Amino acid sequence: MPNIKSAVKRVKTNDKRRALNASQKSALRTVVKAADQALTTNEVETAKAAIQAASKKLDKAASKGLVHKNAAARKKSRLAKKLNALTANA
Repeated sequence: MPNIKSAVKRVKTNDKRRALNASQKSALRTVVKAADQALTTNEVETAKAAIQAASKKLDKAASKGLVHKNAAARKKSRLAKKLNALTANA
């Protein structure tokens, strides 16, 4: 443990941020997984809503630096590609 007051505060701050980032990243993964599962059910409307929610969450995470912007764009693109294939079949 650090002895200097500012270093102690920095450790506390880092712990809080790490916990918050882990929570937000977990929520992001949950939303993306839900969108992916909605695509497998062949219900276009629910899949569209799920993908819209996932896209919003991905954009917000990328803007905050939680995930890289290219990673967010890649995930959004893959979800959109699956949705397009689903709507083409329906």
